Amino acid sequence: MSLIAFLIIGCAAGWLAGQLTKGSGFGLIGNIAIGVVGSFVGGFTFRLLGLHSGSFLGSIVTATVGAVILLYIVRLAKS
Repeated sequence: MSLIAFLIIGCAAGWLAGQLTKGSGFGLIGNIAIGVVGSFVGGFTFRLLGLHSGSFLGSIVTATVGAVILLYIVRLAKS
């Protein structure tokens, strides 16, 4: 996957995860970071469940699910 597509997916996933978890977001760089790390978390989680996504939209969904899981863990650690 190209770096530009990876960053676009990361940004979209980070923003979506912030919206889904009622957060204010972490800014552009923070959203990209949350989305990129979330894509690894989501990919790992989906592989454990036996799921696979090969499309651009599937990648965004996978990264968003991972970012939501990551945000949940971060918020648990903060409190």
